Amino acid sequence: MSTSTFFLDLRSAYQAELDDLTSDSEGKDVLRKRLTEKRKELGFLLQMMEISPEMVAVVLHQAFRFKSPAVMDHLLAQDADNLPEWDSICDTIDIAPWGRDMVEMMLHQPMGAWFMTIAAALEYMHHKPLTAQERAQLSGPAEEEEEDQDEVRNERHDDNHTEDHEEDEADARAREDAGNDWMVEQGFDRKE
Repeated sequence: MSTSTFFLDLRSAYQAELDDLTSDSEGKDVLRKRLTEKRKELGFLLQMMEISPEMVAVVLHQAFRFKSPAVMDHLLAQDADNLPEWDSICDTIDIAPWGRDMVEMMLHQPMGAWFMTIAAALEYMHHKPLTAQERAQLSGPAEEEEEDQDEVRNERHDDNHTEDHEEDEADARAREDAGNDWMVEQGFDRKE
């Protein structure tokens, strides 16, 4: 079963969020410290569950143990509008004791059950390597399209390079002349 585009995109966003939290400006590993800080901000983060689930899901990083990979693989194949209910998958997931209060808090939110399904999927994907097909999906058409656009830009650049260069030189001369004229008006000698 292949992972849906919905989950592949979320996986990338979740990984980026974890990467941002992992190290400080000196390259030191500060993931544990930053996750602790983020968990203290859960009340605020709950507002973002629906629009940026990956930013909230990181608070549950390493809180899940998956008892049925088949259930999770089936979940990952679904699009956003076909997700199974949290109640139908929660029996296949153990939640670490430290995460249970947070999960309860999340489930009391209007989109809490939906979010918990997403959070579990994100954490499951984080520990599962991408398949060749998933890597191709992630780098497929968008990357090829970007390469095509770069090629077109390079061709245009080559065609217009001479004209652009001459225009740039003329603009630079005009700016320099205007600057010299202004300096003369201010009482300075003309720069030669």
